[in-house]
Amino acid sequence: MTFPDWTPDDFRRHGHQVVDWIADYLARVEELPVVSRVEPGEIRAMLPPRAPEEAEAFDAILADLDRVIVPGVTHWQHPGWFAYFPTGASPPSILGDLVSSGLGVVGFLWATSPAATELESHVMDWLVDLLDLPQGWKTTGPGGGVIQMSASDATHLAFVVARHRMRETAPVERMVVYSSREAHSSVEKGARVAGVPHVRPVAVDGELAMVPAAFEAAVVADLEAGRTPLAVVSTVGTTGTTAIDPVRAVGQIARRHGLWHHVDAAYAGTAMVCPEFRHHQDGLELVDSYVFNPHKWMLTNFDCSAFWVADRRPLIEAMSILPPYLRNAASESGQVIDYRDWHVPLGRRFRALKLWFVLRSYGAEGIRAMVRRHVELARGLADRLESDPRFELVAPVPFSLVTFRHVAGDRATDELAAGLNASGDVYVTPSHLDSGSFIRVSIGQRTTEARHVERLWQLIDELAPPA
Repeated sequence: MTFPDWTPDDFRRHGHQVVDWIADYLARVEELPVVSRVEPGEIRAMLPPRAPEEAEAFDAILADLDRVIVPGVTHWQHPGWFAYFPTGASPPSILGDLVSSGLGVVGFLWATSPAATELESHVMDWLVDLLDLPQGWKTTGPGGGVIQMSASDATHLAFVVARHRMRETAPVERMVVYSSREAHSSVEKGARVAGVPHVRPVAVDGELAMVPAAFEAAVVADLEAGRTPLAVVSTVGTTGTTAIDPVRAVGQIARRHGLWHHVDAAYAGTAMVCPEFRHHQDGLELVDSYVFNPHKWMLTNFDCSAFWVADRRPLIEAMSILPPYLRNAASESGQVIDYRDWHVPLGRRFRALKLWFVLRSYGAEGIRAMVRRHVELARGLADRLESDPRFELVAPVPFSLVTFRHVAGDRATDELAAGLNASGDVYVTPSHLDSGSFIRVSIGQRTTEARHVERLWQLIDELAPPA
């Protein structure tokens, strides 16, 4: 038997076919229904019950992308994608991912590929300047940045570091994590995974942002009850409504009581490339860790989550375990970063390549132009909704998420959301607050233009009943 490996020429020929297929897909995705219409089990029914014994022709594999896969894809790159948050994908990022896959680097040590480590450190330092983050967060200072898989991983990691920092002063069963009740579910999940049993949802104000006085009152109550306040999460752009917690006020309270302060700017962090949005995260000098996702609004394919710490020593102390097989001269010199000590997994992809491709291909001005265009489109839609007596806005629109409901109540709102999503042209996210049902419209897909938002408005206008 012979191993049916590809030659470099085979790879070149089939690689051209795949790039052509992706380019064609990106060109035609607008013609496809945004949401997959297959029934449960339909994709598996088209697949053979067992893996092939013999090698198949690549043309057959490629043909099955259209026959089997595309019908079962919900198209996050469709310009009518207004659901959840955007997932960044762009031609430069796709090619950066391709190069990363081709190199096949597992860069857990500097020595395992110096370029993987040093490019990541450098690109993360670039982002400090682009987002106007504290200069001490650069790898040339006491802090530093690392690319994680997701903001959820970063939040979990922050809790693990905070817990490790206090391991000698308090048992974990007494530790407490705090966040706004509008914070992402990853706060509760991260605390659970980190073994922290108590999560306190803090009251919010009329704009759905954390109330600092309520946060401090919860801390004081826990202290009086013999519990140990461990960490607090401020969110800049909550998932539900992009509410913005007061980072400075929360940070001052956290400092006063010795809590780790983590900022989740997963979606909205990209907006900080534009100076006019930076006031939303005033107080970052009081923060211990911070995360945002270039794989949301910064044109970079999943996964790519940028995480910084103000002081890297607690992070490395919590994460570093050094078996003999990882020892090497470069690491022991103290002159290099080993990113294996900056997160939970040992193995790691060369994610910095795609981010580097994106930043160089679009430039800061290109990213700013895209963000400003999306914000302008969102505010235009919000104005139309606000001026129509059938609708009311649920929350302010600081970035490019619009939240609204039908004034007739939950049933009218839910039916409108279902009708929009059944159209095939657009996809929105139905959601719910204590005040009732509402619809989230997230404008952030790379190819979304005014005409796509106009189509969304036409559908809203046609499908919504009278007030």
